[in-house]
Amino acid sequence: MSKEIEGRRQDVILDSINEGVFTVDPEWRITAFNRAAERITGVARQDALGKACCDVFHANICEKDCALRKTFETGKPVVNATAHIINQQGRRVPIRISTAILKDDTRRVIGGVETFQDLSQVEQLQKQLLSRFTFEDIVGRSPAMMRLFDLLPQIAASRSSVLIEGPSGTGKELFARAIHNLSPRRKKSFVPVNCAALPDTLLESELFGYKAGAFTDAKRDKAGRFARADGGTIFLDEIGDMSPALQVRLLRVLQDHVIEPLGAAAPVAVDVRVVAATNQDLAELVQAGTFRNDLYYRIRVVHLQLPALQQRREDIPLLLDHLVAKFNRLQGKDIAGVSVEAMARLMEHDFPGNVRELENIIEQAFVLCRGGLVEMHHLPPELRPAGPAAQEALNPMNLQAMEKLLITDTLRRCNGSRKRTARTLGIDPSTLYRKIQAFRIAVPETDGRGRGK
Repeated sequence: MSKEIEGRRQDVILDSINEGVFTVDPEWRITAFNRAAERITGVARQDALGKACCDVFHANICEKDCALRKTFETGKPVVNATAHIINQQGRRVPIRISTAILKDDTRRVIGGVETFQDLSQVEQLQKQLLSRFTFEDIVGRSPAMMRLFDLLPQIAASRSSVLIEGPSGTGKELFARAIHNLSPRRKKSFVPVNCAALPDTLLESELFGYKAGAFTDAKRDKAGRFARADGGTIFLDEIGDMSPALQVRLLRVLQDHVIEPLGAAAPVAVDVRVVAATNQDLAELVQAGTFRNDLYYRIRVVHLQLPALQQRREDIPLLLDHLVAKFNRLQGKDIAGVSVEAMARLMEHDFPGNVRELENIIEQAFVLCRGGLVEMHHLPPELRPAGPAAQEALNPMNLQAMEKLLITDTLRRCNGSRKRTARTLGIDPSTLYRKIQAFRIAVPETDGRGRGK
């Protein structure tokens, strides 16, 4: 077979591939360039052949972190690295790259090959998904979160005090900020205070301020947090740790809308909305006598209960997309996402630290991951398999296993109600029934079908 016929045959094969493919010789000159590469770059094949690949692609990794160069130097292929190129129209195009070395029959290196996939559509879909299921900076698509999203605009429009309860790391301050940002008070200050971070004497002066001469070191007046929040919102985090004495003073503010700075001759009127939060059960503290009953009902005019992350596991993939995009932006990286194995491990984890723990895990992974996907070995040691046996146990976990885990967990939380489970997962009940049969999922004995919920 002549070289010309062989070349045509290779072109036909390469043109049948949906991903962009090009090859280079040892001098980095392009020797093959398929139709998908033409489409993604906007460069015609005849204009690309013979040119240096960096002159064609204008990629952000060409100078410092070229994937092909890394493959030539190490002899190892690069898989699923991410980058972006500038096409002929000057548009930035995100791509995913894989590379390999080309050798002849004598094992001599004669060049390299790179395949690349246009991620523009994937990136756009991710943006649409995140915008659809993002409220302010809060991310979620689970029914529990969607119900909260529906309530927030109504709560924000009112003047009432709000109590937000939920485990640590569930985003109580994010909800408080969302209430403020959606309210008529949004042009004024949002002032957060951690009631557990300061001793009583300091917290009192922080909240209410003081006048010059009120005590030995008070050389000038100091405005307290309530004064700074005048016309806006004050966020009292961990209010369950506030002492009984300060609870009395806070009750006065809520009842009379005045504050008394230390050393002041007269009270000062303030217009402040109070949003309080705690990771404790305030009702239990009231029963125990450590939190005032009258103050409890003053701050609990509107009550929000935030779910733990293990109660809304279906939000984990969406949160991961959000966090990957966030840390790519903050750290100037192009990490494509999380591998199936790492995703499966994260879906199994109970997250005692909730969303904050998940965020810390991904931030650590970004330190270790240079590009491509966050893999199992980028996760913290306690989430990685301990040895070969554990590794073998994790290998079978694929997308189907993740789906089974999610359905089983949702059935449990819905007390066996298939209708509620299907509604929670956003699928048709008949689809859920088929998946239960296919995965051989044992439905809890407290089957909720008879309740019709």
